[in-house]
Amino acid sequence: MTMQTGENEQAMRKILDMTRLISILILVIHFYYYCYTAFQEWGLSSVLSDRLLGNIYRTGLFGNFHKSKLIALVFLFISLLGARGRKNEKLNHKTAFAYIITGLLIYFTSYLALLVKIKTMELAMMYIGITSIGFLLVLSGGTLLSRIISNKLNNKDIFNKENETFPQEERLLENEYSINLPARYQLKDKMRNSWINIINPFRGVLVLGTPGSGKSYFVIRHIITQHIRKGFTMFVYDFKFDDLSKIAYNTWLKNKHKYPTPPVFYVINFDDLTRSHRCNPLEPSAMTDITDAAESARTILMGLNREWIKRQGDFFVESPINFLTAVIWYLKKYNDGEFCTLPHVIELMQVDYDNLFTLLRAEKKIEVLINPFVNAYLNDVMEQLEGQIAAAKVAMARLSSPQLYYVLSGNDFTLDINNPDDPKIVCMGNNPQKIQIYGAVLSLYVTRLVKLVNKKGKQKSSLIFDEFPTIYLNNMDSLIATARSNKVATCLGIQDFSQLRKDYGREQADVIMNITGNIVSGQVTGDTAKQLSERFGKIMQDRESLSINASDTSIGRSKQLESAVPPSKISGLSSGEFVGMVADDPDCKIELKTFHCEILNDHAALKKEQEAYKDIQVIRKLDNAMVQCDYLQIKQDVQDIIHSEMERLLNDPGLSHLVVRKV
Repeated sequence: MTMQTGENEQAMRKILDMTRLISILILVIHFYYYCYTAFQEWGLSSVLSDRLLGNIYRTGLFGNFHKSKLIALVFLFISLLGARGRKNEKLNHKTAFAYIITGLLIYFTSYLALLVKIKTMELAMMYIGITSIGFLLVLSGGTLLSRIISNKLNNKDIFNKENETFPQEERLLENEYSINLPARYQLKDKMRNSWINIINPFRGVLVLGTPGSGKSYFVIRHIITQHIRKGFTMFVYDFKFDDLSKIAYNTWLKNKHKYPTPPVFYVINFDDLTRSHRCNPLEPSAMTDITDAAESARTILMGLNREWIKRQGDFFVESPINFLTAVIWYLKKYNDGEFCTLPHVIELMQVDYDNLFTLLRAEKKIEVLINPFVNAYLNDVMEQLEGQIAAAKVAMARLSSPQLYYVLSGNDFTLDINNPDDPKIVCMGNNPQKIQIYGAVLSLYVTRLVKLVNKKGKQKSSLIFDEFPTIYLNNMDSLIATARSNKVATCLGIQDFSQLRKDYGREQADVIMNITGNIVSGQVTGDTAKQLSERFGKIMQDRESLSINASDTSIGRSKQLESAVPPSKISGLSSGEFVGMVADDPDCKIELKTFHCEILNDHAALKKEQEAYKDIQVIRKLDNAMVQCDYLQIKQDVQDIIHSEMERLLNDPGLSHLVVRKV
């Protein structure tokens, strides 16, 4: 087969050469006929040639001056059709056509030279020369055309942008729980409208993006507004108070009448106490057993010592937790929990060991927790004791401030936000400049709130966490995994997976990332972009290859599975551009789950709406004297507890043995 192909090519080349030779021969006969006198003077005529010329004349070849020239040109074009020159990517059609057009103009206008009144021989030489130049230019242009790569690769799409596009969901799929974000995306070379339909937010929503990528403006704010309009109770952790809280507050004002039982709006704000409600996260009625106290102790200490999260199980981590658990449970049991607040816990921890251990030994349920500390104290193993307790005391002492004590010791509302009889919308504000202190206290609030919310028979609720890694929530993965059946939607806003791993540890961070059903990501880089790209999967993309050799050009096309959204594209997203994947449910299947689009915000309408926002109302008038008075009262309460309990134990012969006296 190869031999036959080679023979065919050789035969074709001979035919083309013959055709070109005929073209040249006709042109030479044209010169001989119209410049016959000059040829006679040059001695290039003969009887035989004249006889042949006469026969050719009778064929009608010279019926018109341009007829023979035109026929010669036709044969030249036929010979060029099969020309195969050495390919060159730098050549273009403009150059080739410039040669051809110039050559044709010279070729057909050369007859004007015959009108010049000069000697016959000079006139013939000039005409033949000009016509030959035109002929050669046409020949050169045609040859250049054969050397141009006629099917070049698509060099316009140098970033492979069009090839990496894919169909996305263009239907609006809405239900009573859904979050629907209008968007537009590119499919090949066209822009199309689409929708990001988070129809099942109870499977968790993870919103990622570096600062400025538009997490809050394009995504989280719409989750807040749409869920309030659909009758959700809500908790909002507002890292940069009051950005999200003001949105929630004004949306609540406009839509609270739509609820079966209108929810009440509550705010926790440690910086402006006049606009903050008071709430006791250690509400004794919400702690049914000692495990609740242990969970609260773990949360508050992990929030204050973030490095302990990765060291859970260590002796010098678990010991302070056990100690704090014992103090919390003691106050829970003392006088029916009258003084069971975090400020009272902090103050009680700071008293001397004799009085503290005496009080704690009086509560039987915590005896097993407190005995190691009492024994270490009585046996004068102070170095070990300080290692166990001082970490907790020092950390908790950082929370000792009148502002915190005032908010934490009150009881304006409870944390069961999705109680059908008493629904609530609660916003808690942090301060980036006081993140270590406020974050720990807010972590305790969130832990207690999640415990109360994640129960059956409650109203649908939505938990919004902006900058989630700045607080510590133990067993967040369990909340996402189990709260779905209890109609609890969770939205976590983070900047990067590495940030989550740093604050929560690799294992827990990986679990949170992997069990979240809905992901909306703005610009992220590094491992986060790679992991997301793998999660979004691959699409079939066209591939082209170009091979050039001395005699031929080979262009190959193929299809290959490549990443739908490569890591480099995720790393280069503009503000407002998002990639992600949504989860569906059995009642509403979504075939096109992956998206790469620009979320459409009506900026003018949002700006107008924001300008009309009302500030969160002042809750109570307050001055520093009142806050300071509350602070001192808590300290006095602890002294009164110690005094009354010590007196009770000393006066009771059956309990006097519990009094600790170090010799």
